[in-house]
Amino acid sequence: MTLENLKIFKDIAQTRRISKGAAMNGISQSAASQLIQHLERDLGLELFDRSKRPLELTKAGEIYYQACRDMLRRWEAAEADLETLKTEAGGLVRVACIYSIGLGEMARYTAEFQKANPKARVHLEYMRPDRIYEAVEEDQIDLGLVSYARPGKELRVIPWREERMVLVVYPSHPLAGRESVEARELAGERLVSFDEDLAIRKAIDRFLRGRGVASEPVLVFDNIQMIKEAVAIGNGISILPEPTVEQEAGQKRLVTVPLREVELSRPVGIIHRRGKKLGPTAQQFLEFLKGKG
Repeated sequence: MTLENLKIFKDIAQTRRISKGAAMNGISQSAASQLIQHLERDLGLELFDRSKRPLELTKAGEIYYQACRDMLRRWEAAEADLETLKTEAGGLVRVACIYSIGLGEMARYTAEFQKANPKARVHLEYMRPDRIYEAVEEDQIDLGLVSYARPGKELRVIPWREERMVLVVYPSHPLAGRESVEARELAGERLVSFDEDLAIRKAIDRFLRGRGVASEPVLVFDNIQMIKEAVAIGNGISILPEPTVEQEAGQKRLVTVPLREVELSRPVGIIHRRGKKLGPTAQQFLEFLKGKG
């Protein structure tokens, strides 16, 4: 059994779908099915209960899965140890970030890191939060930056920073000249917000409901850039993390107004796969980000 085959079995066991495990490894579903059949024949045991959908591991399959995962992690750790023999970061770090952290901000961080480490390469992607969790668990990326980060069996969370949330309005809005505003004053305003399945939307809704403000938005988007544009052209107001609107506020396209009551903030964390030893470039980029938090 090669390392490649061990990984195919592990991915099928984790996703509980032969098709997905095959796709993650760049092979056909038929080839993956044959690999599992050959493995079961060699072991003389069934590894999956095929009567269940999605697939479930048998007792033998669970034992084999744990062994595969341990062997692969030990191999990854060995590779990382070999990489640490190099004195300079010269490898690749794969990073995924939610849109609302700010495209410009992460681009600046990436450029600054690569200037300090000319041989290093940062592959940066922007994704929805659910996709980032999936990509980290499937080892498609090394580090993920998400808000309201949640740890898991396969994930470790490193707190990064707390971002103050502020009211965001267009310059001619009646609240634009205020030094601060109470949540109750937002009653009846046209709210532009995030999709309801996002953690930041749920936090904003809880904040407003707790202060007796109905919070059904007139417009919703899955990324912060669209929200800011909608507010800038006068379609409504929003509550957003202050760092994400600094550029537009500086350009006077948007106005930020502090919320007067208990400070509302958005926690942002860095996630990576639990048990995976980061390579030198990924570790250096992680330490670099911590210094920016």
